[in-house]
Amino acid sequence: MSGRVRKRRALVGSCLAALVAGVVTPSAAYAAEEPNLPPAVQDLQAQPGGCATGDEPEYVRSYPVLKARLTDPVEDDRIGYPEQLTAEFEIWWSDPDGSEQRRSWTTSPTSVDRVHSVPLPSDIPSETVISWHVRAGDGAAYSPWSSEAPGAACRFVYDGEVPAAPVVNSPEYPAETYWAGGVGIYGSFTMDSPSADVVEYWYTFPDRPRATVRPAEIGGPATVRYAPLSRGPKVLSVQALDRSGRMSMPTHYTFHPDVASASVSRWKLDDEAGSATAAAEAGEARAGRGVTFGGPAPSGTGLTSTVTLDGGRHGFLTTDTPAVDSGKTFAVGAWVRPARDDRSMTVLSQDTASGAAYALALEAPRKTSASYSFTLGDTKITGGTPEAGEWAYLLGLYDTETGHAQLFVNGHEVGTKAEAAPVRADGAFQIGRVLGPDGYRQHWHGDIGDVRAYDRLVVPSEVTGLAHRKPTLLGHWSFSTADDGTTPENAGGAPLRLAPGASIHRGPDSCGPDADPDCPSQPYPLVGEGHLQLDGEGGHAALDTPLVDTGDSFTLGVVVRIGPEDATRPMTVLSQAGEHTDAFKLRYDPARYAWELIMPERDEAGAPETVVAQITWPDGSGGLGTRLAVVYDDTTDTVTLYADGYTEAGGTAHVRDGWTSDGPFQVGRARTADGWGEHLRGQVDELQAYAGAFKDEDVTGLGYESDPCLC
Repeated sequence: MSGRVRKRRALVGSCLAALVAGVVTPSAAYAAEEPNLPPAVQDLQAQPGGCATGDEPEYVRSYPVLKARLTDPVEDDRIGYPEQLTAEFEIWWSDPDGSEQRRSWTTSPTSVDRVHSVPLPSDIPSETVISWHVRAGDGAAYSPWSSEAPGAACRFVYDGEVPAAPVVNSPEYPAETYWAGGVGIYGSFTMDSPSADVVEYWYTFPDRPRATVRPAEIGGPATVRYAPLSRGPKVLSVQALDRSGRMSMPTHYTFHPDVASASVSRWKLDDEAGSATAAAEAGEARAGRGVTFGGPAPSGTGLTSTVTLDGGRHGFLTTDTPAVDSGKTFAVGAWVRPARDDRSMTVLSQDTASGAAYALALEAPRKTSASYSFTLGDTKITGGTPEAGEWAYLLGLYDTETGHAQLFVNGHEVGTKAEAAPVRADGAFQIGRVLGPDGYRQHWHGDIGDVRAYDRLVVPSEVTGLAHRKPTLLGHWSFSTADDGTTPENAGGAPLRLAPGASIHRGPDSCGPDADPDCPSQPYPLVGEGHLQLDGEGGHAALDTPLVDTGDSFTLGVVVRIGPEDATRPMTVLSQAGEHTDAFKLRYDPARYAWELIMPERDEAGAPETVVAQITWPDGSGGLGTRLAVVYDDTTDTVTLYADGYTEAGGTAHVRDGWTSDGPFQVGRARTADGWGEHLRGQVDELQAYAGAFKDEDVTGLGYESDPCLC
């Protein structure tokens, strides 16, 4: 082989060797020409806390962990530089003598786009501003420190001390003082912690959710306002929160609000017929010629009479002074019964130089339904549904602490509370009219009673109490005896007439020596000494007149049992007839396994019906019958059906304008297209009827031999 050939082969071999050795190094060759770019630092954090770079450092309640995310330019990855990065964290601070202290830590190498962290040791001084920064390294170059412009050093302060429990005081409600202030009267409660770094107070009053308040300056006191809703011991719980989020131990401040103060002005309007003035607890009101004393009073209220205003220009009562300072928290209320609901009329108002500071009224705008209203300055709230000849209790309330005005009708808030500006007035107080640009107008036509004005909040329980009408017992039949085809009412009222197929069952205790041999096997009465037994064919009990006024609020209670073997068709336990249909009927429907109350909208055959139901067994959950109750509340236009003292979804419905039936009251049957039908086969006991609507808590008292205690 010639030397030229050998030389050529050697050259080719060296090229191949170089090619094999350089398979993974082209970028390295390129890197020799391109500089390494330094890594970067992002997303600095201290946990707990953050990276505070402003004038105020971050305050933390535990030793923080410093964190930062490291990245490397994509160019370094392309040209083959290594991707192993480290983070160098450095902290520094000044000791009390002014000397500077520094410490640093470097993390282990990791790949790019990873978070590096360093936990700080527990010997870091507290209550000292600690500064820190970080830089990234890739083995060949370092990033700038994160504190270099345009960046800045992060700063924090470790707070190792829990704030001291706050001290609470109130001038209106001193601690452990019997008795102070009163229901509905606002008091100031000041919270102040001895710790200088408190930024917030957390507090809880007994009838409110937890709330917070911040002092005007860090470490300073904060004051809140509160009006108690009831008499008796109350506990305000307060905790202080410092800048680091540490919470103090709670302070429990006990105070004892007194009973609610009486109204500052009140006119019962129950003066003798022919009076020229209405007496008041402070001052009196002059009556115009259109005012007649001795009018009717709403039942169940304790009022004995009211005044009737004729709706003319002389139908008013007036005073020489305001009833209450309307520039502060106040409330005004009255019982009213409009004689009409087709025009706007004023119940009461307060004169200013050019109009009225506030007014309670009936609004009857054209082409819309009438409503009640409370006006304060330029704010008006409307709600409720006035009905001619129907009593309602109205109350308007303004709270200067919240700036809101509210309207209540029959104990329920109506409309939407609204912001209002107080209007202070020193003119005369008016009952039955309001001052307008051209003189007095909107004269009231109807009855007004018990006008009151308060210089405090009237709390929800008071509003309910003022509007409450105690139900009046109309009749109670225990079905324990029968005499000449009737069963007596417990207090000597009208007896129920028993038809053939209806009898009084007294059970085995009534067996005598000559009784039927099967007598001991007879069941005990549902309640007490006897119950009404109906045969399901024609047996029933009845009054010849209505029992309840179905056009007004009423309550019915009854105990009834139908044997499961007999529950094969709809059967009615109670009904009251109108001319063309029943005003209501309470029946069992086996198809729904439910007791139903059915109330037609009008006294017409086939009229639309409101139906409420309670699902239960026909013989009750224990086989001993079910205590049923019907409550129709005309003030809220609702009807509710209860079973054993409780109701559920589907047990309440809206009923607009109940109509008055004048037909007989029936036990055990209902009106049908063919006359009377739906006869009950079963037992009935403890029938009770009341004028007025029971409260939920009173319904459980129905169905027993004794009448429930009503408040």
